Amino acid sequence: MTKNCLVTGGAGFIGCAISSLLKEHFDRIVVVDNLHPQVHPTHKRPDALDPKVELFIADVTAEETWDSLLPDFVPHTVIHLAAETGTGQSLTEGTRHAQVNVVGTTRMLDAFVKHSCVPSRIILTSSRAVYGEGAWSDAQGNIFYPGQRSQAMLAAGEWNFPGLTCLPFDAMRTATHPTSIYGATKLTQELVVQAWALSFGVETGVLRLQNVYGPGQSLSNPYTGIVPLFARIARGGQSIPLYEDGEIVRDFVYIDDVARAVVRMAIGSIPSSVAYDIGSGTPTTIRQLAEIIAHIYSAPKPVVNGKFRNGDVRAASGVVTRAKTDLGWLPQWGVETGVRALCSWIDSTLPIT
Repeated sequence: MTKNCLVTGGAGFIGCAISSLLKEHFDRIVVVDNLHPQVHPTHKRPDALDPKVELFIADVTAEETWDSLLPDFVPHTVIHLAAETGTGQSLTEGTRHAQVNVVGTTRMLDAFVKHSCVPSRIILTSSRAVYGEGAWSDAQGNIFYPGQRSQAMLAAGEWNFPGLTCLPFDAMRTATHPTSIYGATKLTQELVVQAWALSFGVETGVLRLQNVYGPGQSLSNPYTGIVPLFARIARGGQSIPLYEDGEIVRDFVYIDDVARAVVRMAIGSIPSSVAYDIGSGTPTTIRQLAEIIAHIYSAPKPVVNGKFRNGDVRAASGVVTRAKTDLGWLPQWGVETGVRALCSWIDSTLPIT
């Protein structure tokens, strides 16, 4: 029997990274992607997308997309990457995020039933944004969920919650309290997929990704991520600006590690329907990141500017123990090694300034 794989949003950063790995496990791979100009300014097939992958240029939110594709293509495995991203952007373009992330998902699921081609497995790439600020503890070990930092709090330069220390995210323990529209739509994606899949006997795997970076990221998309942004600033000989006090914490996970995690879940056994946290397992402050990049380019020292973004969380890092135990997956790239690889790729991609 032919084993088919459908990848939504598969012409993007992660989709291109997994394309060459998937061809070893599936007979036919079809990518559905609308080649949005924010990510694909030339509206052309990405060179990084494996030649054996079929690209179907269409919108996941449109009913006609699925009516055209599914009569001739029955997916065994679905890797659902299609999503609008960007915490800050979602605050002013919430309808767009909800339309793609939520309606796009329900449109796809409805189509599977309509065309009698319910897949055996759906893998969803979710986000650490579903946790919001996550859990914090006091000196006695008591756990608190302080919620979103208010605009007034940030304007006053109150970056932390007094007397509390942030804890890393863990899907088995950390409750989900998104603090952005983007995070809320990603959590909704999880709930929708899991509820639907239980009703139709479909295996589901959810990967909550930390901050993904690496070669292949869109360098024209202003919401593509902080790592390439910092690299381009330092490459231009400028000082990297640090928001808040420079001690914002993130977990930067290299694209190759993410690609292996996605494919591992797509082809292996899924021992639990609980989400898995995928990150480097090492929290890094934006100051530490900026200093690494500034050193690579011999740029001026990063400078704290005290600015902030509404909806941003103070700290985000993940516990990857369950992914190691259940999926046999280990992150292999450290931050400094990964950042150097990204910078080398940027230097080979962009003209010398």
